[in-house]
Amino acid sequence: MSKREKQAIGQQILAAFRAAGAQEVAPDLLLPAETLLDLYGEDIRARAYVTQDSIRGEMMLRPDFTVPVVQMHMQNGAEPARYCYLGEVFRKQDHGETQPEHPRDNEYLQAGFELFARDPDADAEVFALFHGVLKPLGLRASMGDMDLLMDAVRALPLSGARRAALLHHIWRPHRFAKALARFAAPCEPRTWADSTAPWTGLRSPEEMQARLDRLRADAAEAPLPALWVARLERLFAIDAPAPEALRELRGLAADIPDIAPAVDRLERNLGLLSARGIDVGAIRFDASHGRHTMEYYDGMTFSFTAPGRADWPPVATGGRYDALAAVLGQAQDRAIPAVGGIIRPGLVHELGGLA
Repeated sequence: MSKREKQAIGQQILAAFRAAGAQEVAPDLLLPAETLLDLYGEDIRARAYVTQDSIRGEMMLRPDFTVPVVQMHMQNGAEPARYCYLGEVFRKQDHGETQPEHPRDNEYLQAGFELFARDPDADAEVFALFHGVLKPLGLRASMGDMDLLMDAVRALPLSGARRAALLHHIWRPHRFAKALARFAAPCEPRTWADSTAPWTGLRSPEEMQARLDRLRADAAEAPLPALWVARLERLFAIDAPAPEALRELRGLAADIPDIAPAVDRLERNLGLLSARGIDVGAIRFDASHGRHTMEYYDGMTFSFTAPGRADWPPVATGGRYDALAAVLGQAQDRAIPAVGGIIRPGLVHELGGLA
C-alpha cells in the first residue's frame, strides 16, 4: 500500500470533517518533550521518539495530535470551534522476541476531528460524525465512559490517599486490581523504631517524615468492605448492547448513587444518537472500554473495530478530554470542554476504502 493511496483516503475523511464545519490545521511535527512528559508521565518515553536540540532542548516526534491542537486552540481559538487534520504520528512498537507477520507501523497516518464546545450534545455529534464516515466499512462500534468509573472509585469508603492511588492506576488494570486487593485486606502491622541516626538521602527530613506519617495512617485504615469490591467489579464487568448496559447501570446506581449523573448522561447521549438515526442497539457499551484507550480521556470514549481482525488496532478511536483541555488552558486562564477522535486511513484502505 503506497503513501499516496493512504493520503487519498485521508483526504476523503478530511472532506467529511470539513463538511461538518471543521477548520483544517497542521500542527508541528517536532514538539517540546516537557509538555508531553508532564501530561503523560515518563511512560511515554518507551513509545515516543525523543531527540535533543541545542536551542530548544528535549524534543519529541509527534506521538498524537490532540495536545498540539488543544494548545493552538487555547492561544487564539473561538468558542465553539471544530478542527480537523491529517498527518503522521510516530510511536515505537514493542513486538516482543518474535517479529509478528504483520507488525504495526512506527509511523502511520491519522485523520482527526476535535470539537471545543460547551454544548451537551457534543459527545453525540462527534460519535455520529465518525459513525457516518465509517458506515460503509461495517465496523463494530463500542463505547464507554471513564467518568462513570472514576465516580464509582470516588464513592468508595476509603481515605483520600487510597482513592487517589486507585484513580492513578485506573488506566492500568493489573496495577489497579493489585491495589484494590491490598486495600480490601487487613494491613499487616508495621513498626518504625525510633532512631537518633542522622537523616540521609536525597529527600529532606520533612519529606521523609511526611512519608512515614502517610504509611502509619495507611496502616491504621480499615479494609475496604467486600461488598464495595463486588460492586466495583460488577461495574467494570458490564459489557453489553448499549440499551441493555444502560438497564444494568440503572440497577447498579441504586447501590452506588454517585454514578447516577453519569448514567443519566449515557441515557441522554443514546437518545441523541437515536434521534440522529443511529441504531444504538448495535453499539456495544463496555464499562472498561476507556481503560484501554489514551489516558487523557475522562468522559465518553468510543472505538470502531474491524470484525475478524483481532490483531488490528481500532480503525478509529476517540473520546472526551475536559481535564486535559483545562490543564493546557491554564496559562491563558481558559477551560473549555473538548471531545474528538482519529481515524487510521491505512486501515480504511485495507478494508476497501470508503467509496
